[in-house]
Amino acid sequence: MRPPRIHVPAPPAPTLVAPHGPQHARRTRTAAAALVAAVGLTLTGCATSPPATTSTTDRLSVVAAFYPLQWALASVGGDHVEVTSLTASGAEPHDLELSPQQVADVADAQLIVYINGFQPSVDDAVAQNPDGALDAGADVERLDVASGSSASDAPSPARDPHIWLDPRNMATIIDAIAGRLSALDPANAKTYASNAMTTKDKLNSLDRDWASGTATCASRDLVVAHDAFGYLAKRYGFTQIGISGLSPDAEPSPAKLAEVTDFVRAHDVATIYYETLVDPKVAETIATETGTATAVLDPLEGLTEGSTQDYLSVMRTDLATIRQGQHCT
Repeated sequence: MRPPRIHVPAPPAPTLVAPHGPQHARRTRTAAAALVAAVGLTLTGCATSPPATTSTTDRLSVVAAFYPLQWALASVGGDHVEVTSLTASGAEPHDLELSPQQVADVADAQLIVYINGFQPSVDDAVAQNPDGALDAGADVERLDVASGSSASDAPSPARDPHIWLDPRNMATIIDAIAGRLSALDPANAKTYASNAMTTKDKLNSLDRDWASGTATCASRDLVVAHDAFGYLAKRYGFTQIGISGLSPDAEPSPAKLAEVTDFVRAHDVATIYYETLVDPKVAETIATETGTATAVLDPLEGLTEGSTQDYLSVMRTDLATIRQGQHCT
């Protein structure tokens, strides 16, 4: 297709002075015509040049081990980061096995955020890219795992990894992420700092609502599918009684089932909580034997596939569930 022609009106004819005769005047008119033609070509070229665009390929490539860290990275990084989660929606993250491609993604990532001791396969992959790794639990006071807390013969980590269920811990993680992103991308450091401040304000509001909403619960005993709620229980004054220890996939021993069943009866527990990503049959069995109600309490280890919720909304749903299940006024 021929480019559009732009009509350029000719300038008024100059008054030609020919001090050296008619030949000089002809040369002058020829030069003026050439100038007009050059201007016309320049304008035509401008009309067909594409507008300048800003590339979107300069976003930081960052990797989250599982959902809460993915939410934190996206909240701080915004449009300046491209976040990949190693744990797919609907998958339980404890026993995640990485594909070769995921191992390569971790090795190539400008930043990988994980919790040391939570996902062994991620720990192994991070060893290939230690300079790009950020342990989200490094600045958080970790809870020790009580002796005998495992519900089976499976080994337990030395420290409880479920730090994200205390909003104050999430605020600490947000600060750590903002600091690392700012070091990687100083040009957008102000944006990262602003996003971090906004996110922490939301977390502080969430923490206040949990503190006030659980201040007058009739029962302080939380009987849960597995020991994921230690940090939440400590923060808001509950005692956690887990059926399946730190790993939700561990099969509780008969002795553990009998222990929890006796506890439920002895302490008039009103509700047993199970999870979205784990088979509820064990919790339902104890509830049936004791005549206790059941309810979903999400440990936020991941979102169900197709979920439209996020960390904040799930935490508020959990608060409503606790208030009802623990008879809070």
